[in-house]
Amino acid sequence: MDISTLLGLILGFGSLIVSVLMEGGSPLSFLALSAMLIVFGGTFGATLISYPMDVVMTLPKLFSIALKKQDFDEHKLIKDFVGMAEKARKNGLLSLEDEAKLIKDTFTQQAVMLAIDGTEAETLKEILESQIDSMAERHEVTFGMLESMGGFAPTMGIIGTVMGLVHVLSNLSNPNSLGPKIAVAFIATLWGVMSANLLWIPIGAKLKRKSHHEVFFKTLVIAGIMGLQSGDNPRIIQQKLEGMVPADTKKKSGKNAEGGAKEQKAA
Repeated sequence: MDISTLLGLILGFGSLIVSVLMEGGSPLSFLALSAMLIVFGGTFGATLISYPMDVVMTLPKLFSIALKKQDFDEHKLIKDFVGMAEKARKNGLLSLEDEAKLIKDTFTQQAVMLAIDGTEAETLKEILESQIDSMAERHEVTFGMLESMGGFAPTMGIIGTVMGLVHVLSNLSNPNSLGPKIAVAFIATLWGVMSANLLWIPIGAKLKRKSHHEVFFKTLVIAGIMGLQSGDNPRIIQQKLEGMVPADTKKKSGKNAEGGAKEQKAA
């Protein structure tokens, strides 16, 4: 599980609830069904107008992806490619067929199998890059939808507040009820701004970051498979791939490698 997403949601909504309690209020007073209906109903309605039904129906899946930790280990990928390069230089690419079947990542497995089958370098690169572009385009639609929802929600909140105030001004005969009615009217704005800044925009940003990470990982696979297919020296492949990895990832990878080495020594 991606602990930062879960912790962020708990901290964001929790801080609002605690602040209300500190002021002696009740969080239940903000559960105005009419205001929530306008904000969430209006937001989903505007989203359905803007995006196809099949894209909108992926919302539950998008939340699960945001909460799920990505399993992309650049250091392990580099290590695997160096190992395959050493084996291929000794026994040829065909010797990697059994090893390729054990690769868990489907994209990497497909790349290695295409190389083993003798696919030309340019064709292989075109196939893999087209898959990455297609994936990135699909991802852009989904996190773009969440970003759009982050724009719709505050506007729907303002609409709900205006509607509430119009209702209040049309019933000025009972001054004692003005305070509660005005408060309910402004709750719509609260829900609009809150849902935008604690749900739609942050989740969209998290998915965008995950998408960029996946694209980078697959780009690393392409660089590795190109070196493997051309018969580059394993050390050259390692240096080339490590040069593509960001510095912070290198530090984490170095720690993981050091920890793995210690475990091997202990064993």
